[in-house]
Amino acid sequence: MTIRNLDDLLAEGVSGRRVLVRADLNVPLDKQTGAITDDGRIRAVLPTLTALTGAGAKVVVFSHLGRPKGAPDPQFSLRPVAARLGELLGAQVRFAEDTVGDSARSAVDALADGEVALLENLRFNKGETSKDDAERGAFADQLAALGEAYVDDAFGAVHRKHASVFDVPARLPHVAGRLVLREVEVLAKLAGEPERPYVVVLGGSKVSDKLAVIEALLPKVDRLLIGGGMCFTFLKAQGHEVGTSLLEGEMVETCRNLLERSAGKIMLPVDVVVADAFAPDAAHDTVRADGIPSHRLGLDIGPETVAGFAAALSEAKTIFWNGPMGVFEMPAFANGTRGVAEAITKTDAFSVVGGGDSAAAVRALGLDESSFGHISTGGGASLEYLEGKTLPGIAALED
Repeated sequence: MTIRNLDDLLAEGVSGRRVLVRADLNVPLDKQTGAITDDGRIRAVLPTLTALTGAGAKVVVFSHLGRPKGAPDPQFSLRPVAARLGELLGAQVRFAEDTVGDSARSAVDALADGEVALLENLRFNKGETSKDDAERGAFADQLAALGEAYVDDAFGAVHRKHASVFDVPARLPHVAGRLVLREVEVLAKLAGEPERPYVVVLGGSKVSDKLAVIEALLPKVDRLLIGGGMCFTFLKAQGHEVGTSLLEGEMVETCRNLLERSAGKIMLPVDVVVADAFAPDAAHDTVRADGIPSHRLGLDIGPETVAGFAAALSEAKTIFWNGPMGVFEMPAFANGTRGVAEAITKTDAFSVVGGGDSAAAVRALGLDESSFGHISTGGGASLEYLEGKTLPGIAALED
């Protein structure tokens, strides 16, 4: 696989050229104020943008945000992102109120060398996510007409066969940005021959969401530590009652089979934090994993489990973590996620945080991001890469 990168494009010269940059600016917004609550994804694309502006390119950035229904929706506007991007770049970012219409063309035409424009949400156009090749291609034609070269720096979107990710690079000279290149290099290391012991920590809500990656990783890892809501389906498979905890009944037999085939690699919680309700102020305490009361639900792993997971992690040379250990957004149920994250930072292992909620937890809990080897910007994309799937956005960059 050969993928040209940003340095290749810079070496050819970009001064005065219109360069399209597909970024992943899908940041969380406060529902009440519309303010950005985590700008990690904006910061992640800065190295690529500053390299291009510093070389004199006219940079046209486009991204999605949320899941609008193929039409403009004010709650998913990228306008606040344009403001924050400008603050981080220390320069004005022109904002287009559409993606391929008059406003977009005007914003692009007005760019001077070294300036940046951000187009409105790609998903305000049906063609972006269309499964119809012709409809998607027609939108890609309009996007491609705005630029002379294409840079993909949106790793969080490369597992989607969308116009801006899959079709536009077929129409322009194309390269991988700094972020995408780093993500692929790191995940290729995990998918190849990682240094052992190789320990994987998986959390999150549902076993069904992680089944494919569990199947793919189980033969390769030395230990697989499972927490989060998905652990209760595994505990049920062991014959334990789980009260009103999150449970995928149709996955119990699958989990039982995985446990039987794991040769002892899978490590489950031995204690959990249970509560009377799914609420930040709910009464709660810690119980054994095989003693969850029928009227209570588990919302975090317990301290003994954290200690056991930390011991397993301390022996690792390579660590991959995807998914929180509990409802970390509620302080009463954040200790499991914090404990596991802190345990990872204390090891000498090469550690990778697999994007999504895990990356959000690192920032929300105030942990030092530099203590991890790599924090991915794409949860779904990183999992699909480790499953061995072909990622459309990466395939589109190959020469």
